[in-house]
Amino acid sequence: MALPHGVFAMSYDIPGLVETSNNLATVATGGDEAAIGLSTRSSIVSALKALRDKIRTAAELAGAAVEENEPYPGWKPNLDSKLLAVVKAVHVREFGKEPALKAIHAGLECGIIGEKYPGMDMVSFGPWIEHPHSPEERVNIPSVETFWKVLRAVLAELATKRIA
Repeated sequence: MALPHGVFAMSYDIPGLVETSNNLATVATGGDEAAIGLSTRSSIVSALKALRDKIRTAAELAGAAVEENEPYPGWKPNLDSKLLAVVKAVHVREFGKEPALKAIHAGLECGIIGEKYPGMDMVSFGPWIEHPHSPEERVNIPSVETFWKVLRAVLAELATKRIA
């Protein structure tokens, strides 16, 4: 009852986007012991730390030993990004319509890169992945062509202008 499970906080910036969550990932029992594995995520570093502190405190109050791995770094999308503006403009030029902008509550390489290069302007986009992290995971083949066309056009655009 003391371990938070599920959504802990929603994004203030992006309606409907989970910002911080925790889930019970694994339970292993043996003899009179149980090992509980949790997956805690957040796009806000301080919120991730606060939730991990809360979980550790609850476990320690219950007399449990706590082991923590390094958390997967979060990444908060910048809706005012100059790079995002370029990607959107290229998409409109190539396909005649605005791209569907979405944010997901999952680990992305942008979190790792952003941790190493704070303030770097980044966007994340790619082909449509169906059934991620399952035996049925596959890429939607037609979406690869769309992704490739946008990527090439964005790189060409960036090579001709400075957006700093």
